[in-house]
Amino acid sequence: MSSVLTVARTESRRIFVSPLAWTVLAALQLVLGFVFWISLLGFAKSQMFGGDENVGVTDYIVSGTLVGFPPIVMLLIMPLLTMRLLADERRSGTITLLLSSPLSLTELVLGKFLGVLSFVAAVIFLLALMAFSLEPATHYMLDTGRIVAGLLGLFLMLSAFAAAGLFVSSLTREPVIAAVLSLVLLLMVWLIQIPANIEGMPLPELWKYLALMSHFESLRRGVFNSADVAYYLLFIALFLWATVQRLDIERS
Repeated sequence: MSSVLTVARTESRRIFVSPLAWTVLAALQLVLGFVFWISLLGFAKSQMFGGDENVGVTDYIVSGTLVGFPPIVMLLIMPLLTMRLLADERRSGTITLLLSSPLSLTELVLGKFLGVLSFVAAVIFLLALMAFSLEPATHYMLDTGRIVAGLLGLFLMLSAFAAAGLFVSSLTREPVIAAVLSLVLLLMVWLIQIPANIEGMPLPELWKYLALMSHFESLRRGVFNSADVAYYLLFIALFLWATVQRLDIERS
């Protein structure tokens, strides 16, 4: 376990020393802050003119904007963060040292993955601060359970993005190619539910179940379903296992 944490700390340090991570965080906060402000104005205007009383601040601003909007942005950002995880090691030649070290491949992959999760945790933390900043500023009661479920769903989805990106990074020595392939893979898994809406398409429920977004929607609405959590955990485990197998082939 200590070896995993050592790799994770090293990877986390490498991510946050890079200007890319801070640029991404700043840009993300700028975009989300703007969307957050627009949502606040829209909610205030709707309440002023007698909007739907069943739609509270948690529905309109938190679930609709702070939790619902980031997956679209992070779908484009995560491939940029994961593209160097193993591709850069291969290009610089340090992959040979890693594969010949006493570290097991599982420890190496888990460490790299946890390093990326440190960035994901930073994103979730900033979103949580933004969401709960509404508590003292409004007389509307925030639905804490719904916010936590939505943030959990977002964390699981971004973790799934990271696991898929780590696997793709293990396939090539060019970070840019890894970023493009990661984006293509994530888009395919994101949009795979489209065939479920085509009339006459066999096994529509299967297509819907395989899509990343369909499981996120339930958590975003505050509906905690263990099947949705299990889906993300299995998705993450599958791609981490595939990464280990890919490196094992290279080691042998």
